[in-house]
Amino acid sequence: MTPTSGETSVRWDTLGTYGYLATADPAHLDDAFAIAREVLDAVDRTCSRFRDDSDLELANRRPGRWVTVDPLLVAAVDVAVAAARATDGLVDPCLGRSLVLLGYDADLAVVQRRGPVPGHRADVTPTPDAWRLIGTDPEGGLLVPEGCSIDLGATCKAWASDLVAASIVDRLGCDLVVSLGGDVRIAGPGQPGWAIDITERPDDEDPERIWLTYGGLATSSTTGRRWASDHGEVHHVLDPRTGRPTDEHWRTATATGGTCVAANVATTAALVLGADAPAWLQANEVTARLVDRTGAVTLIGSWPAPTQARPMTQPTNGWNRWN
Repeated sequence: MTPTSGETSVRWDTLGTYGYLATADPAHLDDAFAIAREVLDAVDRTCSRFRDDSDLELANRRPGRWVTVDPLLVAAVDVAVAAARATDGLVDPCLGRSLVLLGYDADLAVVQRRGPVPGHRADVTPTPDAWRLIGTDPEGGLLVPEGCSIDLGATCKAWASDLVAASIVDRLGCDLVVSLGGDVRIAGPGQPGWAIDITERPDDEDPERIWLTYGGLATSSTTGRRWASDHGEVHHVLDPRTGRPTDEHWRTATATGGTCVAANVATTAALVLGADAPAWLQANEVTARLVDRTGAVTLIGSWPAPTQARPMTQPTNGWNRWN
């Protein structure tokens, strides 16, 4: 999913995926890009599970003890815990050990290149509700529960999109769209409207185009982050109730929200819920587009039909109040 517009834009590699940024006034682009790079460098330094020197890994290596960390990491963890609370644990930040046991213990490109590693297990036993035991201090303290390892993959990229957008608007006051691997945030005082091309993978052809004036849009998919394990091919979206990859009733979910985080909470939960997702999304007032394992599409809420001319999807989502 790549935002498109007629304005000047920039695309670059960041956080293990791509970044895309466009400003309504091209004169703001260079300064906006510098702010985006600054913010994302700080997010990577503090929140990455694949950097031995990150604040997150420092805390993960000391479960059961309070660790002094950057307040930026605390903010990211607070968002992840709020997502778990809002979804009754469907979006769970305590899946780090399960991902490692399945072989996802390094950057995806490294994992895919090396192939299966002997000793990685598929019989992962989750720790229900461990996220409730996470401790945070806004001044810069983090407590990882005993027996757990925090992974922020379900929320951090979307949160980073929100953070980049807010930082640029605060410092430059311009209208913009930012996407981090398809986690999109639109922000600014003018709300000019942006075209968003929806695909399951960045290089897919024949996208579906919608229009957004503000808020967030996110896609969660099992089609991209896949790797070979001793037990066959697996993907990165885990069901916290089993500690295993979801059964891919839905292979892709896209949703809107007042923020990118709110949208991403909905998409991750939908993949976990499987057949129960449509009713759950409707109950939580989420506008969404689901693609099942055969490629069939199900539209939820006010998501426009593909035949509508220049459809405008407004970001509705039942969790806008907490983020």
